Amino acid sequence: MKLYDNPHAPNPRRVRMVLAEKGIEYDREELDLGAGDNLKEDFSAKNPFAKVPVLELDDGLCLSETSAICRYLDETHTDSTLYGQTPKERALIDMWEKRMESMLLYPALLAFQHITGFFKDRMTPVEDFGKESAKNFLKALPVLEAQLKNNEWIAGSDFTIADITAVCAVDFARIVKVRVGDEYPSVQRWYAAMKARPSYAA
Repeated sequence: MKLYDNPHAPNPRRVRMVLAEKGIEYDREELDLGAGDNLKEDFSAKNPFAKVPVLELDDGLCLSETSAICRYLDETHTDSTLYGQTPKERALIDMWEKRMESMLLYPALLAFQHITGFFKDRMTPVEDFGKESAKNFLKALPVLEAQLKNNEWIAGSDFTIADITAVCAVDFARIVKVRVGDEYPSVQRWYAAMKARPSYAA
């Protein structure tokens, strides 16, 4: 399989971390998003929305959308799971994964796009909207702190896909100078544990 990737974007990193956690070997092709590699015809044939990541399977099927790719990898490599074993576990993990996407990752992405103007050649950045998105990211931190105060990992006692999504969001937000402060000791404890995992460097 081949991953169409970008080393700086958070969604491809989520996939790389899953691949690392599962010990899956893969080929990789890096796309320069600033140069518009993802807008070229050969790549848009793999994903008509021209977004990374894309995972091209050995049979030629191309999977896009990060959540779909990560779940596919988890369900086809079953030595361990990032999505839970029982219906209740899976529901809780899906709940926290969705929260980490909507409360942390999407605000971080929107803040980056609209504050930096990185994609101004293909969208109209609105700086005030970007700043508001950064504020929305910060509003989610007390919720995360409360959850991690009583749990080792975001969805409970086990490391899951929700932790991967959250750490990618936290790191990406730093680009627009949005950081987790010392007033969130439980998040800081969790973040140190994330950095200690080999997949963090994926």
